[in-house]
Amino acid sequence: MAERIEDWWRRRQFSRGTDVPYPVGTYREVWAPYPALIRQYYPDRNAGIMLTQIPPAADVLLLWTCDAGHVFVATPSEQRMRPGRERRRSAWCPDCAALAQPPRIRRPEPAPVSRPTKPTPVLCRKTPNLPVGEPFVSVCAPKPASAVEAQLRADLFGRLAVTPGYNAVRTSRPFFEHLEVWPDILLPELRIAIEYDSTGRHGLEHVGKREAADRRKDRVLRAAHWEVVRIRTGKLEKLGPHDLQLSSMNARGLDRLIDELRAIRGSVLVDAYVN
Repeated sequence: MAERIEDWWRRRQFSRGTDVPYPVGTYREVWAPYPALIRQYYPDRNAGIMLTQIPPAADVLLLWTCDAGHVFVATPSEQRMRPGRERRRSAWCPDCAALAQPPRIRRPEPAPVSRPTKPTPVLCRKTPNLPVGEPFVSVCAPKPASAVEAQLRADLFGRLAVTPGYNAVRTSRPFFEHLEVWPDILLPELRIAIEYDSTGRHGLEHVGKREAADRRKDRVLRAAHWEVVRIRTGKLEKLGPHDLQLSSMNARGLDRLIDELRAIRGSVLVDAYVN
């Protein structure tokens, strides 16, 4: 059961036998990808305890204050898992989220006679019937929206003589409503997918529930015998063994990416495609 921060701190002091069970900065790296939460947390409103002293999994009630001035209580896990499908800044505050989507008044409906408890998901029929792991051009894939991603794609294909143009991989298991996934960049000859991850404008991307979707996407790709390299910026933590944590994507970052491709597929194969 979640407890007040004062009670939680005293209990940790007793169990660890010290006045400061978690020094300031202990959890700086795990909170760094959440700039919105860092702004919402005020130590003077939480018994003087810094956010970097609180484990993300701690079952403790913290006081948060959003940019609009709403004050609310939530555990670290509840707050870190707020980002969903909505990409509004209001997603970080329950009061702002409720104001952004007021409840709709609906007419009463007659009671249903009988309905299935859980409808069977319908898969998209636009995915071509290809072997699992086959790259192709999907009509369902979203258009690239990031200028950094586009520049990375141009730089990477300038260094590697691999086939460009593919945007999807046929999978054996569904990813949401599709038997396909859409990595940012595909290197078909190497069977490696490249993902460029940042926290986005409001710190909502690739954190919370979106991180769970990224992990699921990686599992689906690896089940189709592809490897994944994620370029993680904005202090996002690594999700896989070949991910790269970079402050920005530049020439040095591109060299590190090529080296990681060599580590995955071997220098002999990768260097055969290097221009």
